[in-house]
Amino acid sequence: MKIFKVLYIQVLIGIALGILTGWLFPSFAPAAKLISETFINAIRMVIAPLIFITIVLGIAGAGDVRKVGRVGLKALVYFEVVTTLALLIGLVTANWIRPGAGIAPPHAAAAAATAVKAGADMNWGEFFSHIVPANIVEAFAKGDILQVLFFSVLFALGLRGLGLAGQPVLQGFELINKVLFNILKMIMKVSPLGAFGGMAFTIGKFGFGTLAVLGKLLLTFYATGLLFIFVVLNLVCRYYRISLWKLLVYIKEEILIVLGASSSEAVLPSVMQKLTDAGCRKDVVGLVIPTGYSFNLDGTTIYLSMSVIFLAQVFGVDLSIGQQATVIGILLLTSKGAAGVTGSGFIVLTSTLAALKVVPVEGVAMLIGVDRFMSEGRALINFMGNTVATVVIARSENEVDLVRYRAVVEGHRPLSDTYSDAAAPPGGPVV
Repeated sequence: MKIFKVLYIQVLIGIALGILTGWLFPSFAPAAKLISETFINAIRMVIAPLIFITIVLGIAGAGDVRKVGRVGLKALVYFEVVTTLALLIGLVTANWIRPGAGIAPPHAAAAAATAVKAGADMNWGEFFSHIVPANIVEAFAKGDILQVLFFSVLFALGLRGLGLAGQPVLQGFELINKVLFNILKMIMKVSPLGAFGGMAFTIGKFGFGTLAVLGKLLLTFYATGLLFIFVVLNLVCRYYRISLWKLLVYIKEEILIVLGASSSEAVLPSVMQKLTDAGCRKDVVGLVIPTGYSFNLDGTTIYLSMSVIFLAQVFGVDLSIGQQATVIGILLLTSKGAAGVTGSGFIVLTSTLAALKVVPVEGVAMLIGVDRFMSEGRALINFMGNTVATVVIARSENEVDLVRYRAVVEGHRPLSDTYSDAAAPPGGPVV
């Protein structure tokens, strides 16, 4: 049947089989973890060179140097505003529903010791200085997205300064870019297997039993995530006359892969290509998407704010308005480093509690079992938030070919049924 040849159908089947396998054969979890990690590693293999070439081609090829700075500044302001709203929504929802009320506080657990130490050792003051790489080869080898992005912009500006003499380099990069995307197409064909491995590992290792005690927290988190997506992000889209729903349908394959693999990084190259195909300028996509992976973690900030309030409720700590304002201030800083840390959300939560010095840090042990189930939600919200941010910023810069966007995202409408960018500023027809 033709329907089984569609990628998102295959990913759905992989997720369903993964859940079933993890439930019936929990001993398969270690092998499933290897399958999932191998798939994610295959994606990471092309991320750094792909970002580098995308930025260089965008800026050195035809980009405006002043626009690069303007887009970067606009992206950072947008990220800060939206993540602050995500924090506030997480705090308000947790205070209203009180998912931690009535749960007995745990004893200090050895299982949390590693995360506690990692959180205490993190030096957040060095985060911004870390953006400048001491060794660019090391940055590429480690896949440090922000460092690669920083070097890419400098390289593009240097190449642009060569003028016509730099054209052979650009032509070579165009060919390498095509090769990388051919590699990506091959990798994406096995994405159903990656989704299967991710789900089989999650269910096999943690099971459904861990949801019994913390089910209220999990449901509250996902409900808050839906509220953020379909209220906050939807309002932003409507202001710029973008259909959120049609955009999400357009990236449905990537959404399902993120759900299965529990990693938004797994679809970074794919969504960059899709947004470029939809008419967004390549240099804008290349700047906003990678930067958003460190500065626009909407799902992670919701998780962090809700978890702090949840643990305060468990331990009977009544946080005042001033203390909750302090939580917001700390999280606005600590959440920015989450993308560069393995087990990011969990470790950043630990460092936040250590800085707050009100809620016992050992309480994070309660979240170990359920954290993997929340990581899917974090990754999904982060991914959707960054996709929306890219389209919105490109739209605000008039860097979206609306004829192409409507044709691709809305289902290949005839070009005569579209309008020009100049005729449709924010406030014009919905695209």
